[in-house]
Amino acid sequence: MTQTLRKIKIRAESHRLIKPFTISRGQKNTADVVVVEINDGSFTGRGECVPYARYGETLESVTAEIETIKPMLEGSSNKLERLFTRDDLQTAMHPGAARNAIDCALWDLEAQQSGQTVPDRLGLKPRPLPSAVTVTLDTPAKMAKAAKQLMHNSSTKNLPVKVKLGGADGFAADIGRLSAIRDAVPLATLIVDVNEGWKPHDIISHVEALRSFNIDLIEQPLPADNDEILKDINLPFCADESVHDSTDLSHLNPGYHCVNIKLDKTGGLTEALKMHQLAREKNLKVMVGCMVASSLSMMPAYFLGLEADYVDLDGPIWLENDRANGLQYSHGEILLPSRPLWGWG
Repeated sequence: MTQTLRKIKIRAESHRLIKPFTISRGQKNTADVVVVEINDGSFTGRGECVPYARYGETLESVTAEIETIKPMLEGSSNKLERLFTRDDLQTAMHPGAARNAIDCALWDLEAQQSGQTVPDRLGLKPRPLPSAVTVTLDTPAKMAKAAKQLMHNSSTKNLPVKVKLGGADGFAADIGRLSAIRDAVPLATLIVDVNEGWKPHDIISHVEALRSFNIDLIEQPLPADNDEILKDINLPFCADESVHDSTDLSHLNPGYHCVNIKLDKTGGLTEALKMHQLAREKNLKVMVGCMVASSLSMMPAYFLGLEADYVDLDGPIWLENDRANGLQYSHGEILLPSRPLWGWG
């Protein structure tokens, strides 16, 4: 009788947010994720991903994609070939959310099988990790108030504050938001995330105005297919939607001095580590970012964040209820619990 060597479970989950999360492309009230569990009979590895509509992903499409690879992941007792590995996964699936969930589940499973934690395998020492905290798109007054409250709760005077811009009310309104926020938090490290919401002439006409706000990073100000002008403007641009995995770095617009690595874009921690190394070789700064999700999504990225210039992993603080043994957030820093839910042998 033929038996599978691994048991694979796939499920979609929806986690309520403490308040709406608003960016230039819209608003969400829940974090919708897909969880993969891989059981070898003794241990269960878990991974989580966030389907992203910007890339044509849905809960249904990602679940279906994982289902197609499921027989290969399970293996068969009547076949003598080795079990499907993370290396196999990189060629069997394209980068994206589905591969991320599987890749991270395999990392987690390997840690349990070997008794060696993921940070130990990577030669990393966990520590309190400063993370940007997001101020979502709203009126200037409300965004300034939110930024000021974040600074009040922080243990550092230069807390990285990530400000969502690109509102439907136009670029002039965004300048008003920036002015109000900078007045409220003059010492904060300011990261502006536009989510492709500006137009080329907005930037060309307001370079000095943008420079006056002392912004550390301007993340993806223009649509990924219309960002050519950035190479001629001396502002600290960071690529998000314009770069997905390591293969994109070879043709990255030279106007970008930083790349945002997200595991749901790279298709998991394996490719994210490769992308990080290549970005360093190209003298690019690195931000490790996230979608809004639970600590099961965030923890693999946390370990990558230990080597990054900027960290934006505040996803779990937007959830009404995070998972047990998840990341802890205190005064602008991320802390590991004594027994983390992922990557521990």
